[in-house]
Amino acid sequence: MTFTESIEQCFKKYATFDGTASRSEYWWFFLFIIVGNFGLSLISDGLSMLFLIATLIPSIAAATRRLHDTDRSGWWQLIWFVPIVGWIILIVFLAQEPRPNRYGVVSRVTA
Repeated sequence: MTFTESIEQCFKKYATFDGTASRSEYWWFFLFIIVGNFGLSLISDGLSMLFLIATLIPSIAAATRRLHDTDRSGWWQLIWFVPIVGWIILIVFLAQEPRPNRYGVVSRVTA
C-alpha cells in the first residue's frame, strides 16, 4: 500500500474500529500524522493542535485495526499510559507480522 492509499483508506474508515489494517497502512498514516503535525507547527501552534484533534479518532481507529491484524484487542492501546515499558510493548505489537485472527481477513499485502 502506498503513502496516499494509506491516508485515503484511513480517512475513509474515519471511525471504523472493526476489521484489520496492514502494517504499511498503519505506519504510512502514522508518518503522515508526524510530518503533518511538524509542518503545521512551523506555521502555527493552533493549526498543529487542530490537525492533531482532527486526526485523533482515525489514528486510534487505524491502531485498533492494526492490533486486530495481530490478533489483539484494540484495548491494548491503553498500555500507552504506562511510561516507557508500555510504549515499547505497544510499538512491538504494532510492528509485528500479521497472523490469523478473529477480526477478519489477514491483511498481508503481497508485492
